[in-house]
Amino acid sequence: MYQQLIDHLKNKRIVLLGMGREGHSTYNFIRRYLPEQKLIIADAKQVELDNDPNVEFVCGDGYLGVIDRADIVIKTPGIPLLHFKRPQGVEITCQTDLFLRFSGFTCVGVTGTKGKTTTSTLIYSMLRAAGKEACLIGNMGYPVFDNIEDCAGEIAVIEMSSHQLEFTSRSPHIAVLTNIYPEHLDHYDSFEFYVGAKLNIVRNQSKGDTFIYNSDQGLDGFFDLSKYPGEAVGVSVHTPGAEKYRDINSHLLGEHNIQNCMFAAEAARRLGVSDEDIMKALKNYEGIEHRMEYFATVKGIKFVNDCIATIPHSVMCAVEALGDVDTLIFGGMDRGLDYSAFEKALEKSSIRNLVCLPDTGHKIGMHMAQNGSEKKIIISEDMEGAVRAAMGVTRPGCTCLLSPAASSYNKYKNFEEKGRHFKNIVRRYAEMGGEKA
Repeated sequence: MYQQLIDHLKNKRIVLLGMGREGHSTYNFIRRYLPEQKLIIADAKQVELDNDPNVEFVCGDGYLGVIDRADIVIKTPGIPLLHFKRPQGVEITCQTDLFLRFSGFTCVGVTGTKGKTTTSTLIYSMLRAAGKEACLIGNMGYPVFDNIEDCAGEIAVIEMSSHQLEFTSRSPHIAVLTNIYPEHLDHYDSFEFYVGAKLNIVRNQSKGDTFIYNSDQGLDGFFDLSKYPGEAVGVSVHTPGAEKYRDINSHLLGEHNIQNCMFAAEAARRLGVSDEDIMKALKNYEGIEHRMEYFATVKGIKFVNDCIATIPHSVMCAVEALGDVDTLIFGGMDRGLDYSAFEKALEKSSIRNLVCLPDTGHKIGMHMAQNGSEKKIIISEDMEGAVRAAMGVTRPGCTCLLSPAASSYNKYKNFEEKGRHFKNIVRRYAEMGGEKA
């Protein structure tokens, strides 16, 4: 199945750009099939590997200059190439692009600012409920090439980030675009460049392909549907068909999750899944860690970990879906987002207590206080202090929600580490009180 990919890489001057988790995955894949292939590994940081005489290292300042020497550059998604002009004759690609081009699978790609993981997982669950073999890969914490040889069946459901789509030259057979909001603006020259990367999921589709998009948000100014050669399907929570997905599962609360269910159902039907199997998969869905994840009740307070919510829109979706949020813990790395609308939404909400973490939480909380906010605003220096404060102010029977509205990189390795730290602290409080969490 992958012989075409191996043949494409063989005897080329290959640069592995970035040696994080995905870079190591690419290296291991190439070494498995091309053990003598000469490689250049380029990274801003120093890289160490076991003895490999066929590797040249280019590390530190100026490492991007090695691109000029390559036939193929396989890029790690996290490396931004702002203001970068691609040298003529150099192929810049990534694992996702190579999978789309050479794997031979029927591919279902899912992207969007939020809802990617839920929608991808639901599509996969629907396929499994119908007895179809499939694999779930992509932006799920595991590089595509780590799972490539274990993929069952002929269908691959791929969660795709903007970073993975940035240098793709092939689109999946079924493309799902859940939504687009300002995000990752530290990685792109502008919001328009971020949108442009996302739209690579549909840009190279052809007749016979399907594009499923959020018609409530629309594509005006982003993409001209009149020139799209395949079948375009708009999904809206305001259609009568949306009601059957409401309250179908306690892990799928809120309008945004109704929309995720509808995206998944549209994709699954085009792969031959019946409505009966679609509904069975939705009813059996067990949720995903860090996504509106209820995990404990302590002193009558329900604690929910929604650490995946790195933009304001996602936070307010969670608040709306839960309906009883008394305390919100939020804040993280400042990436230059405009939080003025978020401040107004918080002020209008029924949330009583705002526990503010560095850096954006401090900025937002202090600005709201200066403007005479009626909320109880608590400035906390760390997660330990935030949980302690929440324990003291949240009313029993109500929810304390961690939903950052920012990324976690100022204090944590990723959002998963932040969410697990939150859960561990809450569980420790439960143990101290002799409660089970």
